[in-house]
Amino acid sequence: MFEAFYKSPIGFLRIVSNERDIIKIEFSDEYYKMRMIPVQIQTCIQQLDEYFSGQRQNFTIGINPAGSEFQAKIWNLVLKIPYGKTISYLGLARDFGDEKAIRAIASANGKNPIPIIIPCHRVIGNDGSLTGYAGGLLKKQWLLEHEGAIQQKSLFW
Repeated sequence: MFEAFYKSPIGFLRIVSNERDIIKIEFSDEYYKMRMIPVQIQTCIQQLDEYFSGQRQNFTIGINPAGSEFQAKIWNLVLKIPYGKTISYLGLARDFGDEKAIRAIASANGKNPIPIIIPCHRVIGNDGSLTGYAGGLLKKQWLLEHEGAIQQKSLFW
């Protein structure tokens, strides 16, 4: 296992990989400068830089998220949500083929170990509200505004 830290516009990220693939991205309160960064994490950092600067809409790095077969199916559906678009949890359940599984689908989405790259931030409430995000709702809002999926909201009325 390898790790490195990345300073993004929405805070520090801890990136974890195995010998080939990214396996986890976590929001972190800490940042450590690493001497040796493996190539797969260097590539991830480069693609995150491009994403945050508006030059990249799709990630092409190898990922290998750990989870159940059900979670993997949901994360694969989430990967198909286009940049700049959102889908509701109900819409995701319909894409999965079982509206009754909406709670399990929401739970799987919430356990996504590779946020941003697996764009779980693009899944919103059925009424259009921003609900649940591991990094907090302000980060989710920032990501959606960055992608143009929602209009920037003023903090002052």
